[in-house]
Amino acid sequence: MAELAQDDGGGKKGGGKKRPKKAPARIDMTPMVDLGFLLLTFFVLTSTFAKPKVMSLVYPAKEQEPPDPKDPSRLVNNAITFIVSDDRLFYYKGEFHPEGNKDGEPPTQLTETDFGPTGLRKLLVEENKFVLMKKVELDGKLQRNQIADSIYKRNLNEAKKDKRALKVLVKTDMKAKTRNFIDVIDELYIASVGVIAPVDIMNSEQALLDKALNK
Repeated sequence: MAELAQDDGGGKKGGGKKRPKKAPARIDMTPMVDLGFLLLTFFVLTSTFAKPKVMSLVYPAKEQEPPDPKDPSRLVNNAITFIVSDDRLFYYKGEFHPEGNKDGEPPTQLTETDFGPTGLRKLLVEENKFVLMKKVELDGKLQRNQIADSIYKRNLNEAKKDKRALKVLVKTDMKAKTRNFIDVIDELYIASVGVIAPVDIMNSEQALLDKALNK
């Protein structure tokens, strides 16, 4: 038990009438300590900590067997591959076809764009129209209280997984800067791209990139 004792100073020296001694005042501090712990526990349990905002990235699984070139499911549907290198950004759409490929397809050519709103953002808006239009529709219903927030998120996620939605592969070489990669991911998030996969750059893509950088 915590106590606070107060002394009355004792009697005076010399003659005079002596005052009767009083018992020292005692203040029990135990309830105050208990109250302090109760308040501390209350604020700890009721505090809301800032939750970090993260964006999920889809990492492709390792293939156990080489894909069948005649299988139509192996074809990339509505996809763009971005390649980041030394403050520069290149991209190509669909499958990558090197020169002299067995399928007889024309070789892939890289197109350069910038990280700004007139470059990367404009491209993503044009290519991901399906999801963005669906998002505008869902936003209107949510503001008019026609759908719940849980239904809004579920329908938007389903739209991002649709075959008509844009899928993006992001690749970097040894000269790429971290801030450039983050800029690309931020723009993909703004454009509501649901499938984003950071993957390693292929040797044929690196050779094509080197040729474009040397121009």
